[in-house]
Amino acid sequence: MATTAVRIVGPRDGKVGSLGGVGVRFLIDGSESGGGFSLVEHPLEPRALAAPMHRHSREDEYSFILEGQVGADLGGEIIVGEVGDLIFKPRGQWHTFWNAGDTQARLLEIISPAGFEKFFDTLADLAAKGELAPPIMATLAAEYGTELDFDSIPGLLAKHRLVFPGGPPPEQ
Repeated sequence: MATTAVRIVGPRDGKVGSLGGVGVRFLIDGSESGGGFSLVEHPLEPRALAAPMHRHSREDEYSFILEGQVGADLGGEIIVGEVGDLIFKPRGQWHTFWNAGDTQARLLEIISPAGFEKFFDTLADLAAKGELAPPIMATLAAEYGTELDFDSIPGLLAKHRLVFPGGPPPEQ
């Protein structure tokens, strides 16, 4: 296992991107952890849905809540986590998450094994160029072994009083 030099990641370190109402800051990528995990920070605007329902075939995700309240649909079970809670999203389980409050939420996302952080990196680059669209997202997600269910968005928005800035518009 390759290792990198010891370092401190400060509060303003790491590449930052935006995916609409969800931000991404890259703290540790797979090349720095020997592929074992990656770590990203996600600030979430109030009531923002992070993603459509989706499932990963290659990695587990762990969301540690730093600020606010984070709701999640974990295979049909709805939960709300508070500061200090850890939400576990195992591979193979349909899930999504959102800011369940009216103030900013922030979480650390641990992805294990590493690799899926590159999906976020590519999405952030596409979003910055104004080139992010559902067909591109679906194709890219498939390359990372992830399925996206865009049809889940309208129901999630209505049921949990959410918005999906930067994503496909909800059906009227």
